[in-house]
Amino acid sequence: MKNILYQFLDLVKIVLIALAIVLPIRYFLFQPFIVNGQSMEPNYCDHDYLLVDQLSYRFKEPQRGDVIVFYYPEDVRYRHIKRIIGLPGETVVITNDKIEIISPDGNILTIDESEYLPFSTAKLGNVELVLPEDGFFVMGDNRGASFDSRRWGYLPKEYIIGRVFLRAFPFQRFELIEAPTY
Repeated sequence: MKNILYQFLDLVKIVLIALAIVLPIRYFLFQPFIVNGQSMEPNYCDHDYLLVDQLSYRFKEPQRGDVIVFYYPEDVRYRHIKRIIGLPGETVVITNDKIEIISPDGNILTIDESEYLPFSTAKLGNVELVLPEDGFFVMGDNRGASFDSRRWGYLPKEYIIGRVFLRAFPFQRFELIEAPTY
């Protein structure tokens, strides 16, 4: 009887140690995210299993091109995935299916998305939005099927959960994720 009790206590100890290691990692460092829908195709498909880095944005600012997971501003019960296009203080201008970023000092950057969007048949619409000091302009890679900043405005920084850094599943598409350079 004592032997069974000792085995049970050893099992409880192992479970507690595992929880003490896993829970802080899960809640403070990395968070899983499963893509739901087609708004990020062709780069991230429905049911892709991603890992989100929740720590790095505590030490550095989100960058243009980063793929992020965030709480949807109009209903924080939902998490979404999009790509950062515009940064705080910038003006995002979309006309004739061309995205231009105007910096606060007046410099203009035309976004070249050919690195991660091999083709685009979607009409982007016409948008002009000045981003506040805590606001980001985000868009889905599948422009025609994405409900994003073109419709609901800027994303406040406080809603950002973190940056996608790893696609873990499906295994044939396993990869570390890096932002494109513009």
